[in-house]
Amino acid sequence: MKLALLGCGNVGSEVVRLMRTRGEELASRVGEPVEIVGIAVRRLDRDRSHLPVEKELFTTDALGLVKRPDVDIVVEVAGGIEPARTWITTALAEGKSVVTANKALLAEDGPALSAAAKAGGADLYYEAAAAAAIPLMRPLRESLHGDTINRVLGIVNGTTNYILSQMSQTGAAFEEALGEATELGYAEADPTADVDNYDAAAKAALIASLAFHTHIDLGEVYREGIRDVSAADIASAAAQGRVVKPLCIATREADGVSVRVHPAMIPTTHPLANVNGAYNAVFVEAESAGRLMFYGAGAGGTETASAVLGDIVAVARNKRGGITAFPPEAAYQDLPVKPIGEARTRYHVSLDVVDEPGVLARVAATFAHHGVSLATVHQSGQGDEARLVVVTHTAADKQLSDTVEELSQLTSVHNVASVMRVEGE
Repeated sequence: MKLALLGCGNVGSEVVRLMRTRGEELASRVGEPVEIVGIAVRRLDRDRSHLPVEKELFTTDALGLVKRPDVDIVVEVAGGIEPARTWITTALAEGKSVVTANKALLAEDGPALSAAAKAGGADLYYEAAAAAAIPLMRPLRESLHGDTINRVLGIVNGTTNYILSQMSQTGAAFEEALGEATELGYAEADPTADVDNYDAAAKAALIASLAFHTHIDLGEVYREGIRDVSAADIASAAAQGRVVKPLCIATREADGVSVRVHPAMIPTTHPLANVNGAYNAVFVEAESAGRLMFYGAGAGGTETASAVLGDIVAVARNKRGGITAFPPEAAYQDLPVKPIGEARTRYHVSLDVVDEPGVLARVAATFAHHGVSLATVHQSGQGDEARLVVVTHTAADKQLSDTVEELSQLTSVHNVASVMRVEGE
């Protein structure tokens, strides 16, 4: 079985190393050897002497490598939209099975890629795209295919989870925790994709599409980053028996689905509350199977390569048996995606207020005006330090956000210090 590898960065290098060091074992699992016959890279002059592979295998002609008639499987770990899309669609059109970890491309163009796989009679596997080493895609697509999934709640980005974990455990401010994440290699030099939750949004689109049999476009995922999470938010959560986590939330409701990524407070008793550092976890709620949790390393070259190799073995077995076992995208339910304003959630609101009688009554009346009831109210400080912390009962997000907007206009409210959603209760 001949394999073309597109990309040789952190993940690609580990794919090469693992395939060479575990070659005999992989051959036993597939039923025949799987041989790397070419590796497409951007630059040939980079030192790759540490890799156990002949330098003659490297090429800058990725498309030419894809089109080679002896190639059976194409593995794309280069990332980006183009030229990755062209490479993948070309491979699928020629009946070559594809393994990819490209979450951004799948989130943007998943239906077209699935259609190309179906037309070419080829497999399209992407276990590594959503949660690296955590086996999640195939359980959602295959193991739970006979069930109805109602909710997925997860931590799907190691960088943001590390930052918020450090803020909770050490009292570090956001910028300090981000600096530590950068030093340890968890955060890129430009951390925008992670801390502003673009990465998590792409993963949420993939996960929700599989869970709800409905294509979720990346633009339909509500996204809010973690830059505004403060030490005060962390402390307030802790005082109420909660912790702040970077959540991916996908919910099936009677009239559609809601998909969002944002920081939120969850109870310390929730299974996700103790997922710390750069680890990821996804909590799935299904009608028959009940509550399931998938936990593990959500990033890293070796960890991601592990998932890629699992897909390689699967598609190689299928090739050997003359089948395509992974069905194209099943979006038969085609449920409408609801805007964030219709999502059901709770709010934690901190208000800097005037220290005078009647303030609490005016704040409570504002919530009542928008049909929002209060779960808890905590008042602290005096004079210029007076603060009200309110946690609501569940309501539509628009009701809650409209309430906050009106509160900001009250003369008795100096400042809306922070607003954060509360989940998992």
